[in-house]
Amino acid sequence: MLMQLVRAANGILWGNLMIWLLLGTGIFYTVRLGFPQFRRFGHMFKILLGSRKAEEKGISSFQALCTGLAAQVGTGNIAGVATALVSGGPGAVFWMWMTALVGMATISAEAVLAQLFRVKNEDGTYRGGPAYYLERGLGQRWMGILFAISIILAMPLVFNAVQCNSIVAGIRGAFFRDSSAENIELYLGIGVAAVTAVVIFGGLRRIARVAEVVVPFMAIMYISIALVTLILNIHHVPDIIALIFKSAFGVRQVAGGIMGHTVSEALRYGVARGLFSNEAGMGSTPNAHATAEVKHPVRQGFTAMFAVFVDTIVICSATALFILLSNQLGSGLTGVELTQASLIDIVGSWGPYFLSIALTFFAWTSILGNYYYGESNLMYLFPGSEGRVMLYIYRIGVLGMVIFGAVSSVPFVWELADFFNGLMALLNLVGILCLSGLVVKMFKDYERQLEANPKVEPVYIRKD
Repeated sequence: MLMQLVRAANGILWGNLMIWLLLGTGIFYTVRLGFPQFRRFGHMFKILLGSRKAEEKGISSFQALCTGLAAQVGTGNIAGVATALVSGGPGAVFWMWMTALVGMATISAEAVLAQLFRVKNEDGTYRGGPAYYLERGLGQRWMGILFAISIILAMPLVFNAVQCNSIVAGIRGAFFRDSSAENIELYLGIGVAAVTAVVIFGGLRRIARVAEVVVPFMAIMYISIALVTLILNIHHVPDIIALIFKSAFGVRQVAGGIMGHTVSEALRYGVARGLFSNEAGMGSTPNAHATAEVKHPVRQGFTAMFAVFVDTIVICSATALFILLSNQLGSGLTGVELTQASLIDIVGSWGPYFLSIALTFFAWTSILGNYYYGESNLMYLFPGSEGRVMLYIYRIGVLGMVIFGAVSSVPFVWELADFFNGLMALLNLVGILCLSGLVVKMFKDYERQLEANPKVEPVYIRKD
């Protein structure tokens, strides 16, 4: 009975209503802010070049970006894209791109609000996110509490179990396929938990330092293989681009004799995959962007835009390229198996090993990012001395769920996580829409200073 109720609630939360609400929020902010992701595209990269500077005790803008990207770039970039292509056809890629472009405006608003309403920790670092701006911006503490509980249950606990399950499945499939080793999943799960413990018990600074190194490495590794593949198959690129656009706007026969997909299927699966991959509007990444030391909140807003660009426009497109260049889209495979088969088709037998390594990095950094989201919200719920005790219990719980995910799969737990994930997204969207006037003021202040003196970094002065 409870399972049916949760599934029914998820059907409402994750049906067309949530997809259109997320997409509509992106369009709303894109228009209201004057298309900043297009007008200031070059400025976004300029900010990134100077984003590694921070005070000695603080978290740099780049470290905050990498912490957010750690959670954004995960198994969805490999398995999710493959599923979207199977269900929605090549046209789904186009709608992924469109979703990312409007999502860049949404996530910039989240980052700005996270910066505005953050609080300072005892060690000199900052924490913030939707729970903080729902209470301090809207004056609705009950919404902040509900958001904090939802994200703690969904992301660092259950979704981290899912990420570890993907790591173990990938390693087992690539390196232990013919092995009869008993309890290999348990041993791998314990190994992942042990490496994770070394990082998370070091607090925010250690997580940020690890993310600063690992996230760029894993992204560059995956993108490099995609670029080499693109160059070697450059003569096929015009046909692939034409196929994506044609499939996005009409019922087309897909290469290899696969049945065509309708516009609605391409739109539905492309939008869903794009939104759930880059997490724009979901309320997760603001927890990371609140930690950055910047002179003006909008500066971190542009940094957050870059994260969506990398996650969806670059990394998701790389996975789509592998699949569309291969002859595997009509093979009946889906998820990670489809991406593995596509890589074998393109690069040879070492493809699954490369993908397993990439998947391990993607999923493990997601575990770190999701963990921090939970920690930030736990500190929101327990800001006093009792928070230290709860933090210790929370860390043990996260590590326990990592091991649980390696050896188990409980459908009801995943359904419950989807419910809380949908709830936190709904609360966050209410917050950022109600506070949109403040976001607009911040952007106008930033751009006014930028236009007055392009060589001087804009500074936020509260009384202005």
